[in-house]
Amino acid sequence: MAATATGVYHGSYASELRLRHTGAERFRLLLIAVALLALPWTVNTYWLGIVNTIAIAVIGAVGLNILVGFTGQISLGQGGFLAVGAFTSALLVQRGGLPLPLAMTAAVLVTAGVGAFFGLPALRLKGLYLAIATIASQEIIIFVVRRWTWLTGGQGFLDVDRLTLFGYRVPRTSFEFVWYWIIAGLAVLAVLSARNLFRTALGRSFMAVRDQDIAASAIGVNLTRTKLFAFAVSSGYVGLAGALIAHYTETVTWERFTIDVSIQYLAMIIVGGLGSIAGAVYGAAFIMLLPPLLAELAGSVRAWAPFLADQLPAFQAATFGLVIVLFLLFEPRGLNRIWRRAKDYFRYWPFRY
Repeated sequence: MAATATGVYHGSYASELRLRHTGAERFRLLLIAVALLALPWTVNTYWLGIVNTIAIAVIGAVGLNILVGFTGQISLGQGGFLAVGAFTSALLVQRGGLPLPLAMTAAVLVTAGVGAFFGLPALRLKGLYLAIATIASQEIIIFVVRRWTWLTGGQGFLDVDRLTLFGYRVPRTSFEFVWYWIIAGLAVLAVLSARNLFRTALGRSFMAVRDQDIAASAIGVNLTRTKLFAFAVSSGYVGLAGALIAHYTETVTWERFTIDVSIQYLAMIIVGGLGSIAGAVYGAAFIMLLPPLLAELAGSVRAWAPFLADQLPAFQAATFGLVIVLFLLFEPRGLNRIWRRAKDYFRYWPFRY
């Protein structure tokens, strides 16, 4: 018997199409499932709230990675599309009286439509020019949200009623706990659906456009339809994240969806790994955990380094930028590549390759 496996072999198409091919992969999936089920029972309310924000960010990062990492279409309009999803869902619930599931579904569809509309420049533009066009979409959406007084009734923000399930208003004491199951469940569905998307003809056409759009067109891929579908699908995920932000925070304001948010989401997929669904998860967790961990560090060293606590926002911004630069220099393929190398090392140990 060989000391170690030399590869993964398939005897049927069904075997090849499985998401998990080895026992180790299925065992890791089981551990993740157990960890997700046990997490809300083992952490306090503060950290559970951070976990909820990470799960929302995972949905948005997966959507952005579909567009940037898998289709090769640069976008810096993430904050604007989050705003569309947030305001759409909040307005439909508060003023339209729709149930929350229907309002969030409508938010996904509306944001997908808006994303497809602003994706029209992608039919003619590439690279830096497309990035500038998506920044324009970000600024246009935020301008409309700020200036259209009907959206907020002239207040500048929109209050959202607390979550109610089957006529029961969720109390503040169990607020984070209840929202965890909703947000985590939607995040898992988003990750699984995105993972399966790239086993379909549509998903493979996304990757063909990314790799070489002229060659993709030559083999029959409709570039117009594919690029618009990529913007629509990506924006739909982002719209779901925006709707969750609206109902989870119970306040919708344009200040939550500025260009800084767009850059933050772009950093997530860069740090996690472009063109990888798992990388979007790793990057979202890393970037969202960075501020609270830096705050904990600044508090613990306040006695001998008070300047860190006094200048915490500047310290966080500098660390954020440094992290992006370091990943671009030393591991452009992100945390996902680091994790793959670690798995390969232990899989083939004690052999080098």
